[in-house]
Amino acid sequence: MDIVAALFIDDIQLRQVPGPSTRIDLTGVQFSAVAPTEVPLVWAPHLVVIVRCAPDEPGAGVLEVAYFRGEERIARNVQPLQVEPGKFNYRLVRAELEFSDYGTVEARARLDTGPVTVVPYTLLAPPQ
Repeated sequence: MDIVAALFIDDIQLRQVPGPSTRIDLTGVQFSAVAPTEVPLVWAPHLVVIVRCAPDEPGAGVLEVAYFRGEERIARNVQPLQVEPGKFNYRLVRAELEFSDYGTVEARARLDTGPVTVVPYTLLAPPQ
């Protein structure tokens, strides 16, 4: 299995179209946000990870997403993943991230012991 995409989003909707085929509508794709208050605060952005499974693969694995500030791991989510061979699937990952200062964290996603997909997310200071 492979990670096709990993993005921070506001919402995800699935819809069927003729074929049969499925469309994935992502809204509010983002790599940063303005904090609603001064720090410290807890922020919980939604990460969607889209995965494909080749027709000749078994379709079972483990999705791990670890959040890092620099080299310090600040949160981790691990969940089993089933994808029908030849198809796609997705997982939403929500972590409550503590921010004592504004800045960037990285979500590092991988399937089993495969390659890591890195997605940065920056919390910005509110306007003065």
